[in-house]
Amino acid sequence: MGDSRVPFSDIYLATEPYVKSVGQVRIGASGIGWKAAEGEAEALQGVNIPGLSMPAGMLALQREDLRRLQWQRVARGYGLRIYTKSGTLHKLDGFTADDYEQLRDAVKRFFSGLTLEVRDISFKGWNWGKTDFEGSDMSFRVENRPMFDLPMAYVSNTNLANKNEVSVEFQPPRMAGKGTKRKNAPDELVEVRFYVPGTIATGATIPAAKDDEDMSVDGEKSDNDDEVSAASAFHEAIKNAADLGQVSGDSIVQFPEILCLTPRGRYGIDMFSNFLRLRGKTYDYKIPYDNVQRLFLVSKPDELHMMFIVGLNPPIRQGQTRYPYLVLQFVRDEEVAVDLNLEADEDAKRKTEAAKLRRHYDEPLYRIVATVFKAMTDKKLIEGGGFGGYHGSQGIKASLKANEGTLYPLDKGFLFAPKPAHYIPHSEIASIVFSRVDASSSNKMRTFDLKFNMHGALDYQFVSINREEHASLEEYMTKHGIKMLSELNETTSVSYKGMDADDDDESDEDVTPATLLGAGGGGAAALNASVGAMGLNSDEDESEDEDFVAGSESDVPEEYDENYESPDDAEE
Repeated sequence: MGDSRVPFSDIYLATEPYVKSVGQVRIGASGIGWKAAEGEAEALQGVNIPGLSMPAGMLALQREDLRRLQWQRVARGYGLRIYTKSGTLHKLDGFTADDYEQLRDAVKRFFSGLTLEVRDISFKGWNWGKTDFEGSDMSFRVENRPMFDLPMAYVSNTNLANKNEVSVEFQPPRMAGKGTKRKNAPDELVEVRFYVPGTIATGATIPAAKDDEDMSVDGEKSDNDDEVSAASAFHEAIKNAADLGQVSGDSIVQFPEILCLTPRGRYGIDMFSNFLRLRGKTYDYKIPYDNVQRLFLVSKPDELHMMFIVGLNPPIRQGQTRYPYLVLQFVRDEEVAVDLNLEADEDAKRKTEAAKLRRHYDEPLYRIVATVFKAMTDKKLIEGGGFGGYHGSQGIKASLKANEGTLYPLDKGFLFAPKPAHYIPHSEIASIVFSRVDASSSNKMRTFDLKFNMHGALDYQFVSINREEHASLEEYMTKHGIKMLSELNETTSVSYKGMDADDDDESDEDVTPATLLGAGGGGAAALNASVGAMGLNSDEDESEDEDFVAGSESDVPEEYDENYESPDDAEE
C-alpha cells in the first residue's frame, strides 16, 4: 500500500504566515498528507490550521474534501494550492519545476474528476485590474491572470475613504510559537486602498464567493434603474468575504449601541470565541483577543458614569489616526438582563467554563461587559486602587496638553482618560516633579502641575490640578516609593512655568531676573547661567555702542516709561 503513494520531500507548510516547518508530502488514494520532519513540529505550536493534528505535526486532507488543486510559482520555487469544500485554502511550498509532471500524474491517477490547474501569475506590474473572491482570499487580476492575493481572514477593517475609494486594513498574522515576540517580525502590509469608479445596479451588489463561485466586482447592470456606486458594492463584498469561515457561528453575546468616547460614536459589540466585532455606522473592526493588552474599569469624578477602557496592541485605525485604547462609557445605574450563548462553539465553551460565566446576568451593564471581556481575553481587570482624592473620588481632574480628563493613580501605574488615554506604569517613571505648589501667603494659586520624568521615553506633564489634591497625591507617591522633586530642585534656570492665565492675582509673583538677583549669590548665579543659555553677551564681550548718545530724544521713554516728563510738562 505504501508503494502506491507518491512522496515529495522538503516541502513547507505555508497555510499560516511565518510558519517555517518543513516535512514530507504523500499523495495517495485516500487523499493528501503532510508530516513535519523530525524536530520541525515545534514551530507549529499554537498554530490553528484546520486538519492539523498535534503534537505529531500531521496534516491530513481526505479525498472527498478536495475541491480544487492549483500549481503556481512562489518564493520557494513552486507551490501547491489546495482548496477544500469547507472553504479552507492550504498551501504547500518548496516543489521544484521537475515535480510538476509527477504531481500532475498522481492527481490524475488518484483523484478522478480533479485536475492539476496551472495558475499563471501576472508580472506586468500594473496597478489596475479586476478583483475575484476565491474561497477566503481575494485575488487581484490583470488581463485575467492573478497578480497578488489578499487573505480575507486578516482583514480587520474596511471603509469608504471617499466616494470612489475603499480602504482595506489588515490585522498582522499571529506569530507561530507560544510566547513569540512580534518585535522581531518582518515588515508587513497594513493597508491597501482601491479606487473603484462608476456605478452598478442595486441588484448587482456582489456577495462573497462561496464554493465553486468566483465572483467579480464588475457586475452587469440589470433592468433595475436603482444604482449604487461600485465602491459601495466592493466595500460590502469585502465585509462579507472577511467573515468567511470565522463568523459563521453564533456569537456568545451582543451589546448594542454602546457609547464609545474613543473613537467617538456608538458601536455594537459582538463577542465571539476568539475575537470581537466592533460595528459602527462607518467603521467595522474585527479585533482578536490576542490584541487586548489591558482592561481598566474606573469611575468618572461625577460618580454618575463608569469608564471601561481596553488597551490594544496593535491599535485600531481610522485613516491616519491610531487608537491604542477603546474608551467605553456607561451610566452607573443602568441595569440590564443579558443571556449568554455559552455553547457557541468549542472554544467558547472551553473559555466560558474556565471563567465560570453564568448563562444569565441581571446587573449593571458596565459590570456585565467587564466580566465578559475579562473571561474572553483572559486578562486581569484593573479597577480603581486604594487612592482617594480630596472629595473621595478615584481620580483627580487634570489636563494633558489641551485635553481635559481624569488622572487615576492605580496600584501599579497612572491612567489618564478619556482622551487621549494613557497608561504610565510605575516602573517607567524616573521621578515626578511638583510645579507651582508653594502655598505661602504671597502665592495663592489654586492649581499646580505634575511632570512625569520617564526612563528613556517622552515626559508627560499634567496641568491644572486642584491644589486640594496635593496632600493625597504626595501620600500616594510616598506609599509606592515614587521619587518626588520640586520645581526648584529640578532646575535653577529661569522658568516661566509658574505663569497661570487663570490666576491674575499671582502674575506679579512669577520668577523674574529681579527676584533672582534679590535672592543672594545663588540668584545671581542662576541669572548669569540663564543669560548665558539665552546666548546674550557677557561683560567680556561688551563694547561701546558708538552710535549711542546719552540724553538723546527717543519715542521709547515716552511710550513705556510712566515717569517720563515731556518738555511740555517741564514748561508747565
